[in-house]
Amino acid sequence: MARGRLRIGDDWNAITIIALSQSNPLKAIAELVENSIDAKARAVTITRGRQGGGQYLSIRDDGSGVPRDRDGKPDFRYVATHICDSVKRRLKQGGATGIQGEFGIGLLSFWTVGEALAMTCAGTDLRSYQMVMRKGDPGYSVSPKRTLVADHGTEVHIAPLLEGMRGLTGEKIQWYLASELRDRIRETGVRITVIDRLARKQYQVEPRQYEGQLLHQLPAARTPLGELYAELYLNEQKETNRVALFRQGTRVAEDLTSLDDFARPPWTLRHLQGHIDAPFVSLTPGTRTGLIRDAAYAALSEGLEPLERRLVELIEEQRRAQEERASRDQLRVIQRAFREALLALPAEEYDWFDIRARTFRPAAGGPGEAASLETLELVDGALPGAPEPPRGEPAQREFFEHAGPLFSVVVSPASSIVRVGEERELRALPRDRARRRVERDLEFAWRVVEGMGELTGGKDQAAVFQAPLDPGVTRVEVQVRQGDTVATAEAVVTITEELQASFGQAMVPAQGLPGYSFERAAGESWRSRFDAARNLILVNNGHRDFVFASRSKALKLRYLVRLYAKELIMRNFAGMPAEQLLERMIELSLRTEEHL
Repeated sequence: MARGRLRIGDDWNAITIIALSQSNPLKAIAELVENSIDAKARAVTITRGRQGGGQYLSIRDDGSGVPRDRDGKPDFRYVATHICDSVKRRLKQGGATGIQGEFGIGLLSFWTVGEALAMTCAGTDLRSYQMVMRKGDPGYSVSPKRTLVADHGTEVHIAPLLEGMRGLTGEKIQWYLASELRDRIRETGVRITVIDRLARKQYQVEPRQYEGQLLHQLPAARTPLGELYAELYLNEQKETNRVALFRQGTRVAEDLTSLDDFARPPWTLRHLQGHIDAPFVSLTPGTRTGLIRDAAYAALSEGLEPLERRLVELIEEQRRAQEERASRDQLRVIQRAFREALLALPAEEYDWFDIRARTFRPAAGGPGEAASLETLELVDGALPGAPEPPRGEPAQREFFEHAGPLFSVVVSPASSIVRVGEERELRALPRDRARRRVERDLEFAWRVVEGMGELTGGKDQAAVFQAPLDPGVTRVEVQVRQGDTVATAEAVVTITEELQASFGQAMVPAQGLPGYSFERAAGESWRSRFDAARNLILVNNGHRDFVFASRSKALKLRYLVRLYAKELIMRNFAGMPAEQLLERMIELSLRTEEHL
């Protein structure tokens, strides 16, 4: 049996393949910056500018530079003739830490950025030397560089940049390095500055900050090859949430789910930001953005399993908490919208659930005169059974409860039906910007804008509309003035020959507006039910309409409002024909959705 050793038949062809294996120019720039960090640089400056007829990119650092040869000169010859034979790999084998490179091909990645690379470094004789390499050229040259004073550190100058690099901006470089080298920047304290002379801007590369709640006390992720480091943040579900994979502080994969074996919960749930650092994984030499599926890869997958189980539990807990919080917020919005709607509708037709309160206020002339009876606006947050202030004594207000200046006004009711020849009281409700009642220094002016009928008390807060003897529709306007501020509102009065036989004759206990809760009944036809004993509307969250409406918060809110309207109409207009129930449903939904 014949045996032998693999050899490269065409060295230059192999070098070309290696040089072009890095497809991402930003990754190539990051590798050059990492060379500076490995050289113990404390400051790195990346400059983009124009040179001759093209653009250039330079990376200058204050690190230790290229290793010297026996004569004290930068050993450029070794760098150029030992591709795939990295000094850093031997340093690592000797126990050195904090070094990232290991393949000896980082410089060749300039082929994806520009046409030529010039590397400048000083020797021990304080003279500067330069090595020049050109894309597609197997040769290189080293020569002294004329400078008055040799700079410490190293400068890599790439020019001219490729045609496809015209869109490369300093801002893009900054954002990429902030994510790509996040932990290396934080651990080494290196200061990276990007100067974009074309855009006339300068950027400081700051390690990317994650959003959300930092997760503490997560289970340790240990493997036979070493321990995994996890910095994870729990966030609201967003498609932009990503968990990256790092190796020794350098990003390997922007999104863990891009690796097929990790396209699983919790990473696919899009609730997490952060990164996992696996210092032992094996990278593909060319791009350094992929992993080799070896024993280290299997150890990474197995080591993450306990962490993944705990993360799924935390995400489920947050999901339940968010649903409860969203339900409370939606309930407040719905109840406020119904209060506003019922305020604008005739009280005798929609006087439900103890949401209208009456109290005595002292008359303007003082406590000795007769008290006036005034209908209050609906009080948000009032609970059934809450103690009421003693009659004849106004409830003491907190500072924030005092109304500000006039901002708007509404008419109650804003829509009503009156029999021909009869009367209807209309009341103006002035409000400040926070929707609190404004009561001082107000002037009122009522008038009929369109239609027939007469108004009495046209300069008071309440006016009485006298319906004409012929059916029709009348628009009434009120103008409220407070100093230089004027607010107006309208009401529509429908005059008819006959009224419905009964409005709201159902006996409804005074409980306050109902809440709602979910009951999953997938496959059943009912959408909601009213639980009178608990004053609760049960919503079938397994119904296809609920599933459809849950695609967005706004659609879900409108769906819940319509279920509310359906249950309130059915309960409070019991016994009315279906046609009249539908009319009431449209009326209440219209008034309610206006305030969502």
